[in-house]
Amino acid sequence: MSMAIDDKHRPMTAEERKVIIASSAGTVFEWYDFYLAGSLAANIAAAFVPGTNDTAKFIFVLFGFAAGFAVRPFGALFFGRLGDLIGRKYTFLVTMTLMGLATFIVGLLPSYETIGYAAPAAFILCRLTQGLALGGEYGGAATYVAEHSPPGRRGFYTSWIQTTATVGLFVSLIVILALRLSMTPETFAAWGWRVPFLVSIVLLAVSIWIRLQLAESPAFQKMKEEGTVSKAPLTEAFGRWENAKIGIIALFGGTAGQAVVWYTGQFYALFFLTQTLKVDGTTANLLIAFSLLIGTPFFIFFGWLSDKIGRKPILLAGCLIAAASYFTLFEKLAVTVNPALYNATQNVKVVLTADKATCSNLFDPVGVRTFTQPCDVVRRALATNSIHYDLVEGPASSELKASVNGTDASVADKTGAALVAAAQAAGYPKAGDPSILKQPTISGVLSDPRAINAMGILFILVLFVTMVYGPIAALLVELFPTRIRYTGMSLPYHLGNGWFGGFLPPTAFAIVASTGNIFAGLWYPIVIAMVTFIVGLLFLPETKDRDIYSND
Repeated sequence: MSMAIDDKHRPMTAEERKVIIASSAGTVFEWYDFYLAGSLAANIAAAFVPGTNDTAKFIFVLFGFAAGFAVRPFGALFFGRLGDLIGRKYTFLVTMTLMGLATFIVGLLPSYETIGYAAPAAFILCRLTQGLALGGEYGGAATYVAEHSPPGRRGFYTSWIQTTATVGLFVSLIVILALRLSMTPETFAAWGWRVPFLVSIVLLAVSIWIRLQLAESPAFQKMKEEGTVSKAPLTEAFGRWENAKIGIIALFGGTAGQAVVWYTGQFYALFFLTQTLKVDGTTANLLIAFSLLIGTPFFIFFGWLSDKIGRKPILLAGCLIAAASYFTLFEKLAVTVNPALYNATQNVKVVLTADKATCSNLFDPVGVRTFTQPCDVVRRALATNSIHYDLVEGPASSELKASVNGTDASVADKTGAALVAAAQAAGYPKAGDPSILKQPTISGVLSDPRAINAMGILFILVLFVTMVYGPIAALLVELFPTRIRYTGMSLPYHLGNGWFGGFLPPTAFAIVASTGNIFAGLWYPIVIAMVTFIVGLLFLPETKDRDIYSND
């Protein structure tokens, strides 16, 4: 393949289109698989967790979802090393196969009633396998496409890979919605939820067939022919300061901020709609789906733009604008979809008085902590019901007390239920309140001014996502030399997205519960995005004109 500078002005070749389609299709399939566990959390919990304890079921699902995020960096290390040793093509064939088989097995797993505790253990094992596979897939696909791209067009070519996570989420929601509409709720709960997992085997077969038609990337093939393949990619990438330093800058000056903006605009926005603003799941999913549908082409736009003006200014501008506008946008979202709740946060004053030594930080990213102190239990109950409160220091060893608008409220039950009821009597709406936006049909959403307004706000959040995510693959590929590129780029990407981004919802909830403010969780993505803006501004190099076929 000619890599002359004039290549940036020629049309995309048929071979390049095949590379992009094959890489993107396989990666969409992997993201589809990965998101099914979150989209079908309630059904999975019902099948694999015994009893009727909703808290235990929620903890299991949260742990299972978090497990997939937690192991992604380890997958990046293992498969990144493999990709730099044996090649990009064969490595992401392995990761895709692992992901597909693990997903298919989830659809076949017997329930707890059949095999007991082996059922939840097997599900967690499948989630760990999926996380490991995803840790290796993205770096391989991004590297493979970039190494097939002509100079001056890597941002545009790799931006197609950047659409895959959003498209995978979108496809999973559409498949689930189609199944729900084609069968009774009882049938879906009994076995219909397994169908999206089972059809993965067909998608896997098609994806493998497509990828088998591909050749190895020209950059890796050239390196192999010259005998310059790294013999120890992990040591070379992270054991030498000159390379490890690049990984640290890529993480804190790039992927950490990109990740929190990405997860805020998609996952936390959905969490905020359903858990905080009490919008029903169908309406919330439709709002998110439409905002994604409208916003997804901007991944391509910002990838293309980064070829013109650089990766760094677009990425850092996205982090800065998002951080500066999150509070305003989420407040407007609250006013739009649940005005009664927003008014209550301004007008209903709930005060807790306690010995603060009896109050812990409530940080519980994987749902395994048990809170027994009344101060903690009551605060979590208030946060779960989206009720603002102020925590006032009381005398040492004093019992917890509460008031609503200056009137004493009971916390004798030590669960917070009585206090929640008092706050709701004073003006806080319950879930299902008629003032909350509810349009569970496509036509209803498209004809309701409030729903359209909410979609506009969500679209802006998605636009920030496209700004930071569109150029990031090209940036990461260009930061590292060919011999350690797969390893070098994969770890900072998955540390950023698997840890900084993946744990955003539970971290944000812990902040909300600890502060008593439903918007306070936004401080987490704002602080991380600003750290990335500052570190990136000072240390992140511009890479768009680099020669990625060099090992220097």
